[in-house]
Amino acid sequence: MKGYKRPILYAFLFACLSFLVTIAFFDLFLRYYNFEKRIKEFPLNISKTEYPVFKTPIAPNITAKAVVIMDDESKTILFSKNPNLLFSMASTTKIMTALVALDYYKLNDILTVKSEKVEGVNVGFKIGEKLNFEDILYAMLLPSGNDAALALAQNYLPAGKAGPGGEKEFVKKMNEKARSLNLINTNFADPIGLEDSQDYTTPLDLIRLTSAALENKIFANIVKTKTLQISDITGENEYLLKNLNKLLGVSGVNGVKTGTTTEAGQVLVTSKQDLDSRGDKHTLIIVVMNSEDRFSDTRQLLDLISGNINYLSIHP
Repeated sequence: MKGYKRPILYAFLFACLSFLVTIAFFDLFLRYYNFEKRIKEFPLNISKTEYPVFKTPIAPNITAKAVVIMDDESKTILFSKNPNLLFSMASTTKIMTALVALDYYKLNDILTVKSEKVEGVNVGFKIGEKLNFEDILYAMLLPSGNDAALALAQNYLPAGKAGPGGEKEFVKKMNEKARSLNLINTNFADPIGLEDSQDYTTPLDLIRLTSAALENKIFANIVKTKTLQISDITGENEYLLKNLNKLLGVSGVNGVKTGTTTEAGQVLVTSKQDLDSRGDKHTLIIVVMNSEDRFSDTRQLLDLISGNINYLSIHP
């Protein structure tokens, strides 16, 4: 009997070992698949020359319910708090409005104002007034003019498209652009950001959107501008535009966009230029959402990361 039991035992042990090896192989396959999937869900230009890490871990004491800090070149997330929760985005919606408008209009295109006294912040445009696209873009991104954002959307008329175009088609294009950037947790219902329950995103999606926007040199130049005087094409109506971002010029800050509604709370997307030990420039992006004091929160984060990043070479 003992002679029969030993082969059965060996066969049983071999079967168990084979099962464990199969499970381990399957686990490795899933890990690889998920890694590949994550890469595909982040279709942005990624530099593989350096990898940033904090010298000392940070533990901010801030009011914001969500935060993400990312190194833009490597797309490395340096710090996050609730990065995948959904939040209303308020006027940071206008980052996408700007991207879609930049895809469609030329800087010297003349647009006609079709609405005035829009809900929320307005530059003061009058119905029938004509301005060039570039000036309207500044009016939307600096003082966050809702009338400027609406002018961009209402003048939208894609070539070869049946129908009147306008705001509805523009918003549709915003959502198409979001899908093309793989912002799978983001939705737009208007070009302004007033539809709190329908204009939503996650901090991670918002930082990805900002990264894509900063690749556009026109956008990047506008959002770092503090003040600008513009006028309609007649020169009769002039407007002094002032950027709402109080942190511009502080600790290397050079953008990007503010946002506030009752539901969204205070929102701020910030870009900052950082230097490594060799003097090479790096861009850091900070998103704070649902904050009680966005500027104080972001200022604390800027202080915590200042001089606190090592840029490690991936290929020494």
